[in-house]
Amino acid sequence: MNAPQSFSTPQTPDRQHTPADLELVIRDRRFGRDSAQRRWWLGGDPVATAFYNALSVTFPKGEAFFIESVKAFREGTPERLANEIRAFVKQEINHTREHVAFNRRVVDAGYDVRALEDHVDQALALTKDKPKIANLASTMALEHFTAIIAQQLLANPRHLENADAESRDLWRWHAMEEIEHKGVAFDTWNFATRGWSRWQRWKVKSLVMLIVTKNFMVHRAHGMLELLRQDGLTGPKVWAQLFWYAFGNPGMARKIILPWISYFLPGFHPWKHDDRYLIQLAESDYRDAVMDKAPTLVPAE
Repeated sequence: MNAPQSFSTPQTPDRQHTPADLELVIRDRRFGRDSAQRRWWLGGDPVATAFYNALSVTFPKGEAFFIESVKAFREGTPERLANEIRAFVKQEINHTREHVAFNRRVVDAGYDVRALEDHVDQALALTKDKPKIANLASTMALEHFTAIIAQQLLANPRHLENADAESRDLWRWHAMEEIEHKGVAFDTWNFATRGWSRWQRWKVKSLVMLIVTKNFMVHRAHGMLELLRQDGLTGPKVWAQLFWYAFGNPGMARKIILPWISYFLPGFHPWKHDDRYLIQLAESDYRDAVMDKAPTLVPAE
């Protein structure tokens, strides 16, 4: 495992909500290379497993889209934001690599994810003729989604408490970095639209978020239902289980409603809610796990 790299940038007035001491750390980690993954790796629960599997399938191509959308506006950005864009790109490249490996294990467990990948391809095809600023707005909205889901994953360990260790560590690692770079696309948007009125900025970002939300919810539900169909689980009872998982217990969709609404408030910025303490807590948990294993893995000198 390579030593983490970190990027910190000074504060300036146009990023007044981004913490002055924010660091984006490149944690080059690898997961699950030497272990088989159970079909229902999250506590033997097919619905919970389908939620994360369906989400993971979107990441490799989706994060490539995020990278290109942000990089399109890096020219002329202030040094501090340029540094963060570089770190954002490195983090997302690592996320892509690990979710490619994770998705391979999903396939090895017996799932056919080609239909889910086709949906991703179809969605991305619609962006090819769109203005670059529209793609950045979509990225900004989706980055907010990933950040508020990440916040839940770290704040409420029970979301992943019954997962196998390698899968749990992967999702928590990803969540740490999603929180850490949650302001990069937003700050890039503010730079790219610095000549717009506040009303125009709000109108476009809000409209795009509504469209992104509809597509995100519909496509993830379809993905989950397809994976459950491959498990032989179909019909109204399964739909009810899926709904209860999302809005009842553990209720990820229910718990992100208020953070989602905050996106539409005047003066919104992702760093108005500073949740870096969750990253520190998760990092501490990771180090403790490594320390616990060290005596059995490393010979005494």
